[in-house]
Amino acid sequence: MTADFADDLLKGKRILITGGGTGLGKSMGHRFMELGADLIICGRRLEVLEATAQEFKQAFGRTVQTIACDVRSAESVESMLDDAWWNGKVDVLVNNAAGNFIAQTHKLSSRAIDSVLGICLHGGAYCTTGMGRRWIEANRPGTVLSILTVSALMGAPFTVPSAMAKAGIEAMTKSLAVEWGPKGIRLVAVVPGSFPTEGATSRLTPAGSATSSHEGIPLRRTGKHIELANLCAFLVSDLAGYITGETVVIDGGSRYLGGARGGVREMLNWTDEDWEKQRASMPVSRSAQVTS
Repeated sequence: MTADFADDLLKGKRILITGGGTGLGKSMGHRFMELGADLIICGRRLEVLEATAQEFKQAFGRTVQTIACDVRSAESVESMLDDAWWNGKVDVLVNNAAGNFIAQTHKLSSRAIDSVLGICLHGGAYCTTGMGRRWIEANRPGTVLSILTVSALMGAPFTVPSAMAKAGIEAMTKSLAVEWGPKGIRLVAVVPGSFPTEGATSRLTPAGSATSSHEGIPLRRTGKHIELANLCAFLVSDLAGYITGETVVIDGGSRYLGGARGGVREMLNWTDEDWEKQRASMPVSRSAQVTS
């Protein structure tokens, strides 16, 4: 099922997506290209970006620019934005890159905290201010779309750094919508609920959890990537030209139940042994560590 958008809804727009090679970023990019946009995707793994770009070229017959970038590094972000900017105009920035995992907060190492804040908070701020500066200096309008989490609005145990970081990006969205509004720059945010992806599922699903992925969702299902992509396409299009500073939630109504993410109630009662099993089950991360 797809929304009844005009095929050229995003024609003429050049869209930069951070973390655009996999997961929700890839799904958004696919939909944006279906609607006529030209695409730039960045991420840490160039081989992943190039594989996605090749898929899109075969599907749409248009080249996708790929740029290796670690958004935790201000220097890397500036280099990436230079590459994107000088290869053609950029109309839309999508702050999608993210990092998260479940852990007992009091056992997080400083490196683990910095890893999440570096991607989700610093990276989003570096990309947004860098792109905004270029738009303002060139006297061009632009749109920033940031992908948040429900924890940014409600808080969340066991994923505290991510909640902190995404709440900061929401504050940035509201603040810059006012500051940059006179410059013709819009900022909007989207809060997805449960939209399963391989990366997020492997890091955020409690080991051995018996909790159904549909529990706590009034619509009794997880979201479809096309549903999120359609919402994002609308928000970055000219149809939403009078919307700025807003955060739109797409979660099947789950937050209104006050329900924490599936498995959280179980985790509140976990023993140290349960947490050890969880740590052992998680994919190895080179940049995020939890103290023992």
